[in-house]
Amino acid sequence: MKQKHFIFISVICLVLVSCNNKKLTEVVEVPLPSKEEKMLIGSPEDVKADDGTFKMVALPYSYEALAPNIDALTMELHYSKHYLTYTNNLNKAIAGTELDQLSIEEVLKKLDVSNADLRNNAGGYYNHSLFWENMASKPAAKPKDSLAVAINRDFGSFEGFRTQFEDAASKQFGSGWAWLVTDKAGKLQITSTANQDNPLMSNAVIKGTPILALDVWEHAYYLNYQYKRKKYIDAFFNVINWKKVGERYDEAIKN
Repeated sequence: MKQKHFIFISVICLVLVSCNNKKLTEVVEVPLPSKEEKMLIGSPEDVKADDGTFKMVALPYSYEALAPNIDALTMELHYSKHYLTYTNNLNKAIAGTELDQLSIEEVLKKLDVSNADLRNNAGGYYNHSLFWENMASKPAAKPKDSLAVAINRDFGSFEGFRTQFEDAASKQFGSGWAWLVTDKAGKLQITSTANQDNPLMSNAVIKGTPILALDVWEHAYYLNYQYKRKKYIDAFFNVINWKKVGERYDEAIKN
C-alpha cells in the first residue's frame, strides 16, 4: 500500500504592478493556511515521462527517505517536476534525429554546445539521473576498497577530498554542479560546471567520466536551507551512496 505524507506550508505573495510609467507597489497578503490545510506528498512511482527514447531513472528510495538532510517536498518537486521536464524535453529535442539511437553519454559527447535546448535538456537528464543514484538513506560514511585507495592516492586522504569537493560546490557561482570524475589516465579529479553542463561535454574545462555529482541549483536545496548552500553541501555527505560511487569508479577504470 502506498504511503501518504503531508507537509504544512505557509505562503505570502508580493505583487509589483507598474502602469503608464507610474510605479505603484501593491502588497497582497495571502492568508496563511490553517493547521488543517495540508500538502500531499506523492510517490515517485506515480511519475511517468512521455513516450520517448530516454526513460526516467526510478528513484531508488521514497521522497522522505533522505530527510532531514534533504526534505521530502524538495525531493518531490525536484524529481516530479524538474527531472520530468528535462526528460520530456530531451526526448522531444532528439526525436527523428540520429541522436535518438545513441546512449545519453554519446549524445552528450556529440552534441553541438551552441544548441542551447539540446545542451540544457540532455545535461539536465544525465546529471539528475546520476544524482539520484548517488544518494541513499543509510549509506556508509566513507568509500571503501579501490575507490578509497584512489581517493587517498589523488587527494591525500578522504578529508582532503571532502574539503576540495565542498570548496568546488561552494564556489560554483550561480546554478551548476560539482563533480568527482575519473580522467583518461584513471586519475580522480574534482571540477564544477555551470547550469546543466557536465564533464562529458566538449566544452568542459576538465573532462572525465563522472562518478559523483552534487546539484547546487537553488531548486535542490532552497526550501530547506534557503541561502545557506554550505549547510546543504555538508548534509549531502550524510547521504552519499559510496557503494554506488565505488561501482561507477570500478566501471570507469575498466573502460
